[in-house]
Amino acid sequence: MIRAVFFDFVGTLLSKEYEDITHQNIIKEVLDKSKAENIDVLEFWKEYEERTREKFKEYAGMPYKPLRIIEEEILKALLEKHGLEFPPDFWEIHLRMHQKYGKLYDEVVETLETLKRKGYYVGIITDSDNDYLKAQLESLGIIHLFDGITTSEEAGFYKPHPRIFEVALKKAGIRGEEAIYVGDNPLKDCVGARQVEMLSVLLDKKGERKEAWNECEFIISDLREVLVIIEELNGQ
Repeated sequence: MIRAVFFDFVGTLLSKEYEDITHQNIIKEVLDKSKAENIDVLEFWKEYEERTREKFKEYAGMPYKPLRIIEEEILKALLEKHGLEFPPDFWEIHLRMHQKYGKLYDEVVETLETLKRKGYYVGIITDSDNDYLKAQLESLGIIHLFDGITTSEEAGFYKPHPRIFEVALKKAGIRGEEAIYVGDNPLKDCVGARQVEMLSVLLDKKGERKEAWNECEFIISDLREVLVIIEELNGQ
C-alpha cells in the first residue's frame, strides 16, 4: 500500500527551462556588478553551467558541502579567468533571482493538492541548502502543501546516498515500500530511492533520458500520471 509520495525539486517541480532563465539573470547581474566589458552573458553562463554540472557529479552520494560554497567557488574561478572581481552579495543575488524567475511546471499545484486531498503524505527530498529551498517554496506559494521537507544539508549527504531518503522516511513514519519517489535524474533519484525500497518514478518530459530508463520502475511525462500509478498499485 502506497502511503506517501516524495518529490525532487529542480527539474521535477521547478521548471528546468525557467531555472536556466534564472541562472542567466544571475550571471547578467554578477557581470554588471563586476563591471565586465565585452563578455557574452550566454557564453559565460554556458561555461558556468558546464562547470557546475561536472562539480555536482563529483559530489553525488558524497558528504554534504553547502551548494552556496560550491557555486561561489565555481563563479570565483570563472571571474578570475576574465580578470574580474567576485561580488560579495552573490548569494543574495542568487536567492533574489530564484524568487523572481522561478516557475513551477503547470501541473504541479493540481497534483500536490490532489495528493493531499486523497490523504497521502507529501514530501520533498532534494539536494539543496535549507535557506534556498525555503525561500523558493515560500515564493512559489507551495510550502504549505508539504508534510515534510528533507534536504542534503539536513541529512548530511547528497543523493543517491541512502541517508537522505532514510531521514525523509523516518519523518513520515513509514517504510520504503510504502512510498514513491519522483525525480528527473535516473542515476541520483531512481537509484537512490531503490536503495531504501521506494518505488522510483522518472519525470522525463521530453523523452531525453531513454538511455537510463531501466534504472526506474516508472517513466512519466506529466506529474499527474503519478496519481494513476498510485491508484493502480493500491488496487483502486
